[in-house]
Amino acid sequence: MAFSKARRRMIETQIVRRGVRDPAVLEAMRAVPREAFVSAGLQGSAYEDRALPIAEGQTISQPYIVAAMVQAAQLQPGDRVLEVGAGSGYAAAVLSRIATHVFAIERHAALTDAARARCQVLGYENIAFRTGDGSMGWPEDAPFDAILVSAGGPQPPEALKQQLKIDGRLILPVGNTTEQRLWRIRRLSDTEFPREDLGGVCFVPLIGVEGWHAPSA
Repeated sequence: MAFSKARRRMIETQIVRRGVRDPAVLEAMRAVPREAFVSAGLQGSAYEDRALPIAEGQTISQPYIVAAMVQAAQLQPGDRVLEVGAGSGYAAAVLSRIATHVFAIERHAALTDAARARCQVLGYENIAFRTGDGSMGWPEDAPFDAILVSAGGPQPPEALKQQLKIDGRLILPVGNTTEQRLWRIRRLSDTEFPREDLGGVCFVPLIGVEGWHAPSA
């Protein structure tokens, strides 16, 4: 009951007041228990207005950022969505309450396994998880209506652009390894990819062939 109250308060104070008004997004945020995606020691902070640490040096994004990115993707029932940088699985879970099929890729196998297990327990059966290089996407199940990238790269990966449907939306942070701008790129044709700048953000780095190189051991 306490978590349900905190979740409602989060939606009103952190999300709606900042301009996220899409009814489907708000309903998805109400439906997904963020406390199930953080470690036991941090569950009391699950609905605070900030990112929280998870395993492998990664984070679960601030609730507002998740909501803003999902709203920017302009999802419709029936959509097929790719999430790059699945982390805890929280954003994939939110996406799954709107889209029909969600494909979530994560670089760290331990995070992939944990995210899959959480979503299975919660009954979110329309999410496929895999471990791999997210900057290269999920080509065998492309094209996608939307792709959301939960890690910042130096430029939009060409592989992800090519895995969009015509009129598909790519939402991703672009910049350096500490701060980025959130872009929405829309595929209008085989060669037209206009972009919109949605504001400043701060994500962990996108590691991969079309992202940043993995740090040396």
